[in-house]
Amino acid sequence: GRLAHEFKCLGKSCKATMRRYLNKKDARSTGNMRKHVRACWGEDILVAADNTKDANEACVKIVGGFLRNGSITTSFERKGKGQVTYSHRQHTCAKTRAEIVKWVAESLRP
Repeated sequence: GRLAHEFKCLGKSCKATMRRYLNKKDARSTGNMRKHVRACWGEDILVAADNTKDANEACVKIVGGFLRNGSITTSFERKGKGQVTYSHRQHTCAKTRAEIVKWVAESLRP
């Protein structure tokens, strides 16, 4: 029964939700949301959102534009390691299995 605002992240694979309870002293605090935006979307999106006049403008112009125009090369940009290369061709079954085994071995996951 407590009144709260709930914010859901619009990131494609992000399932984060943040709640702001309205009966608390820090009901207007946005520190946790800013920390999540910085980690999930990046510093440039956070700065652009800070420069908007209201939340609707930020949602429509910045987030919508980023989701539409985010290219694969900017998503996987590497600093100082040359040009990013990628392929649109699907791996064969054997190659897919080899990539999964390599990933499991490198990440030390079961």
